[in-house]
Amino acid sequence: MKEIFITYLWENKLLQHPIKTTDNETVEVLHPGNQNSNAGPDFLNARIKIGQTLWAGNVEIHVNSSDWTLHNHQHDKAYDNVILHIVYQEDKKTTTTEKRIIPTIEVKGNFDENILYRYNSFIDSQRWIACEKHIETVQRFTWLSWLDRMTAEKLETKVDRLQQLFTNSKNDWEETFYRRLLTNFGFKVNDAAFEQLALSLPFHLLLRHSDKLTDMEALLFGQAGMLGKTFNDSYPLELQETYYFLAKKYSLIPMNVTSWRFMRLRPGNFPTIRIAQFASIVHKHGRLFNKIVETETIDSIVDILRSSASPYWNTHYQFDKSAEYRMKQTGEDSVHLLLINSVVQMLFFYGRYIGKDLLTDKALMILESLDAENNHIIRKFKEIGVDAANALQSQALLYLKTTYCDRKRCLECRVGQIILKQQD
Repeated sequence: MKEIFITYLWENKLLQHPIKTTDNETVEVLHPGNQNSNAGPDFLNARIKIGQTLWAGNVEIHVNSSDWTLHNHQHDKAYDNVILHIVYQEDKKTTTTEKRIIPTIEVKGNFDENILYRYNSFIDSQRWIACEKHIETVQRFTWLSWLDRMTAEKLETKVDRLQQLFTNSKNDWEETFYRRLLTNFGFKVNDAAFEQLALSLPFHLLLRHSDKLTDMEALLFGQAGMLGKTFNDSYPLELQETYYFLAKKYSLIPMNVTSWRFMRLRPGNFPTIRIAQFASIVHKHGRLFNKIVETETIDSIVDILRSSASPYWNTHYQFDKSAEYRMKQTGEDSVHLLLINSVVQMLFFYGRYIGKDLLTDKALMILESLDAENNHIIRKFKEIGVDAANALQSQALLYLKTTYCDRKRCLECRVGQIILKQQD
């Protein structure tokens, strides 16, 4: 038996009636309370009638009642407002710091054991997700509302990370967005290297040279450590000469070039191409975040992110290595990923920070306007009957899979809760 299962029974009112305390007093649950994610009692602000007395306060949950003493709650005034102790079995009476005996409900033998059996079968399941055989029993409306919840929860986790990035960027919105966007130009494989590049080259310094593309490319490629060797082509030689001058002027120290990964990447995803594309965006648009906040249409934001590398890269993927002519423009899939992982998250964070719902709504509208991602997780969900209509829903499904399904958090998932209760 686990506390989380007892919590599930209590929160979903699954205890068999009549509910009685271990002292045989009748219990009427008017409100089970709100689950507490911080330190202190498990449920706050519950309203419970015990016998003829109406109580308002908190509820604590343990497997054994002696866990109360084990956790030293009897000496903690934060637990003095506990009005009810919910346990699997009572092996000891519990008291507050003032020696008040706390009424206790023992759930052992007082709930449908089939629910526990089904829950354990989920926990032991080796299937892709534990409930995949039963998903079709859940109504579409339930799925949609839960996916909305998953979207909000995922964005909230990103807000926490972006808050730290914002603080580290000295509360500069442009610098924060620059670091986020440039990091995401790594498209997972080179995320760490692009993040390091952003940290080594402040955005305000890049902006000073945004009117001259060669200077910007020299700064970016130079700081990336890619200009520290002998070249034959005139283009990298020009960048090298420019970088040496600027590096001395600004006291810049380049990265180690070994940070970059080229192996097992398609040439169009080489970091050289991505750096050139990013340089083109800043050269054309300057203060990126300000433009994105002020831009009214999604197509206009897409236009900002869609860029072509400078002409040299039409016939190259790496310095001094010629290739067949091909313009190196950011593809639709790449733009969509940048929208999801940079623009949407930053707009949502910014809207929350300044208290402007129009911006958070704008972030969600962008997700709703994009096609759902096409990866193995989304395809598998579709195969078992859950089809994502747009990127908002596919992002929610990705979050659900990694944060709930993979961790067997079935009792915290609305879909899992319904299946556990409904299944015969």
